[in-house]
Amino acid sequence: MDIAKHWETIIETIQDGVLVIDPEGNIMSANPAAERLTGYSSKELIGKSCRILNCTDCKIKGGGPGEVWCKLFLKGKSKNKKCLITHKDRRTVHIIKSATVLHDKDGKVVGAIETLTDISQMVRQQQEIVSLRKTYHLDDGYYGILGKSVVMQNMFELIDNVAQSDAPVMIQGQSGTGKEMVARAIHQASARCDKPFVKVNCAALNENLLESELFGHIKGAYTGADRTRIGRFEAAHEGTIFLDEIGDIPLSIQVKLLRVLEEKEIERVGDHNPISVNVRIITATNKNLEELITNGLFREDLFFRINVFPLHCPTLSERMEDIPFIVQSFIKHNSIQSGKKILGITPEVMEIFSYYPWPGNVRELRNAIEYAFVLCSGGAIGKQHLPPKILKVTETSSKPANCSRNDSGEREKFLKVLQQAGGNQSEAARILGISRVTIWKRMKKYGINTVTYLNEEKAL
Repeated sequence: MDIAKHWETIIETIQDGVLVIDPEGNIMSANPAAERLTGYSSKELIGKSCRILNCTDCKIKGGGPGEVWCKLFLKGKSKNKKCLITHKDRRTVHIIKSATVLHDKDGKVVGAIETLTDISQMVRQQQEIVSLRKTYHLDDGYYGILGKSVVMQNMFELIDNVAQSDAPVMIQGQSGTGKEMVARAIHQASARCDKPFVKVNCAALNENLLESELFGHIKGAYTGADRTRIGRFEAAHEGTIFLDEIGDIPLSIQVKLLRVLEEKEIERVGDHNPISVNVRIITATNKNLEELITNGLFREDLFFRINVFPLHCPTLSERMEDIPFIVQSFIKHNSIQSGKKILGITPEVMEIFSYYPWPGNVRELRNAIEYAFVLCSGGAIGKQHLPPKILKVTETSSKPANCSRNDSGEREKFLKVLQQAGGNQSEAARILGISRVTIWKRMKKYGINTVTYLNEEKAL
């Protein structure tokens, strides 16, 4: 049987979209599956530039035919890349793309063939599963991040949105708020989730070591460089690199980092051959970068490149209503690890947790539970099991004074608003038209905390 005679029929009947591209990026042929996938007829596609599909995986140079037009012609092939194309009706379509360059008998490039597999339905199903897990709390938090408060739900929504793009994200927040977990969540919610996630602590290395860590080095680049080593950017190719404590990067490294962002290329230390990298960059800091810019310690042009989408991690004091949920999760985890049968904390401990300011945020709360597990043999964690620092702060802080007769009516009204808001301080703030900090101050003034609210709610 002569397969060549039936080749056109085979292409016409397969379910994946097939496009044939000439060396200048113009579409020469499109099968019916490609028409259904893109919304364009073959007549509308043939002769048009492949840019019409706006594929997120394409690295177009546009300087001439072949290698100078597109990196595909330089590499020779591309296999199973998840990307997005734009349908004729302007909606986004999720696809997996593979491509191979075509040569004639003399080895000359004559074009390329691309296959496009529609995975939109699979992506929708994955999104529905994530949505159901959020709605019914079928797992511990959002990609491991604990929180049910309004401020955290808003942050989860922002993570979902920014994960759909490759825009650089800068995560800001105090130490212990979970900036690395947010960075991982962005990666896991993105199309790069099956590719590497590489973390670099920029504050932990000196200038020379940091440059080698980020960009790699060749053998003999410096004393002790006895072999060639790839850097973190190469290791994160097609994935995500998380640069923690970005504010501690020296100015000399900032210049090279800016070049990576602009040209998508790195050079190993001791080498001058550029290496292409496709990396999504996420940064984090607890410093005021704008103040560092004013003091000449951080480049303004780099700041604007990495701060495309700023994301704030709320402190624990901004979401005190999450403490019971977080505490129970930590207790469950530590019970599994230690084998101790500890079921929870006493009301007295919950009251202490409600008043303590948590300067170390969620990390400090986790450490407090781990400390208590060392002292508590079983049952419930009591006041005597807490770290001395927490006890000292809560015992020396001023206790809320008894409400005067004039305040009693206001206190009752305030409790009713809390009841209306279901105990959610952010919602109570919205109802009263005041800030969440003011809500917290009134709770202290009237002697209301998580425990007293739950008890008094039944009496209202």
